[in-house]
Amino acid sequence: MHAIPDDPAGERILWRLDADNPHRPFLFVLTKSKPDWSHLVEQAGWPEADGEHAAVRDYAPLLAQIAAGREFAFRLTANPVQNTSNPIKPSEIQAKQTADGRQRSYRIGHRTAAQQLTWFLTRTERWGFDVPEARTDPPARGLEPEEGPDVPSAREVRITARNRLSFKKRGDDKKPVILHTATFEGRLRITDPVVFTERLLGGIGPAKSYGCGLLTLAPLQAHTLNGHRATGNR
Repeated sequence: MHAIPDDPAGERILWRLDADNPHRPFLFVLTKSKPDWSHLVEQAGWPEADGEHAAVRDYAPLLAQIAAGREFAFRLTANPVQNTSNPIKPSEIQAKQTADGRQRSYRIGHRTAAQQLTWFLTRTERWGFDVPEARTDPPARGLEPEEGPDVPSAREVRITARNRLSFKKRGDDKKPVILHTATFEGRLRITDPVVFTERLLGGIGPAKSYGCGLLTLAPLQAHTLNGHRATGNR
């Protein structure tokens, strides 16, 4: 990450590319050191164009607002996965390892929207927040939803994008890396400020080096997160 002036080996850099508008994507980056984006503007942007090319913001004002019970709008692109020693459709290598008695656990990506949403909702507690029930108007008489322990309540979250990414690591001729990603948007409520802050700064889930795990927040009245071009240093 050439925007970091010092050696970034000791810090985790989180980033996410939001391409809601493919003609005007937004790059969000969270760093510990203050970044310098001038080279990126010169190489890939329009240096002579009017307006702000990159916005750098300090995270301190946001961190000061973290408190139990506080609610925010959020966006997260994650890599929902499960660990299993018995994959339903094992790869050729996995099948050979099993046949040779080399049983091990494999990390498998969730592929359906239902699996990805369940992965997210069953982990929010360990990330220091929960997702409140959806705010809906009372149903008309006779149209009340079913109730019971097996009927999950609707939550204030939706998947806005799902992608299958396939690429090779630089200088590596092995099989490509394949990621199944999902972008979650909705409303969250902080339950554990300490744990939540750790996840906010440290990221959520695997594949952080590939643009997953950055949780961004916005005031509830401004649910869209595409008003900034880059997050600031923390």
